[in-house]
Amino acid sequence: MGLVAAKIEPSAKLQIVEGLTQALAETAVETLKAQNFHWNVVGMAFGPLHALFQEIYEDHFQGQDLLAERIKMLDAHAEGTMSAYLKRSAVQEHDGHGSAKDMIAALAEDQERISSTLSALCAVADEHGDWATTDLAANRIEAHDKFAWMLRSHLRDVA
Repeated sequence: MGLVAAKIEPSAKLQIVEGLTQALAETAVETLKAQNFHWNVVGMAFGPLHALFQEIYEDHFQGQDLLAERIKMLDAHAEGTMSAYLKRSAVQEHDGHGSAKDMIAALAEDQERISSTLSALCAVADEHGDWATTDLAANRIEAHDKFAWMLRSHLRDVA
């Protein structure tokens, strides 16, 4: 049976919040990276990539809010500084210099990394009966998996 936030054991909350905080940090860094690429992409595919990168950072901005609000529902502090995110995140910043292909590959790899982080969170939340966090993580996995697919499709050679 699922538990409401107030009924989750303190030790379980700590584990869940750790996973949420990791996902928040990675999502925040990826949001800025996608926006950076949105500003700096050039080449023959400028239009569709400019739009796709915007779709990614707008989605991720909403995702950050959902993750941070869930942290607050679990009575914890939601980190809110880029320096804290960068220390924690497995997703790295990018200076925005590079080819469109490099940008696409970097974002695709990051989407898969974030999805993996969320999968681990999903398992921990489910183990402790936190169905709300499990549902949130599963929905975010779906979003990141879709973006990874869309990005990887740009890298495929057409036969």
